[in-house]
Amino acid sequence: MRRPLSPAPTGRASVPLLFLAALAAAGFAWWYLAPETMPSWLTRPMLSAEREGRPLYKWRDDKGRLHVTDVPPKDRPYETVRYDPDTNVVPSNASKH
Repeated sequence: MRRPLSPAPTGRASVPLLFLAALAAAGFAWWYLAPETMPSWLTRPMLSAEREGRPLYKWRDDKGRLHVTDVPPKDRPYETVRYDPDTNVVPSNASKH
């Protein structure tokens, strides 16, 4: 003779999981839709990684022409240059006026 099946669990453990999922979704939506309104202590680690650009290498060839590359040359001296990708590097036209 078969025993009757036990009743299904009530799902009490799923309530905290649903709350955590809703909290994570709200945090992601805040970060995605309005990152400028987030507190600075929360965004600082994310922004510091983005601000550090990869190093560039400035060097001159045999004809004296200036080169800037992301790989240092092996056969000549070079200068390592760090840059902020948020900085405007377009020359100003103010000197022409």
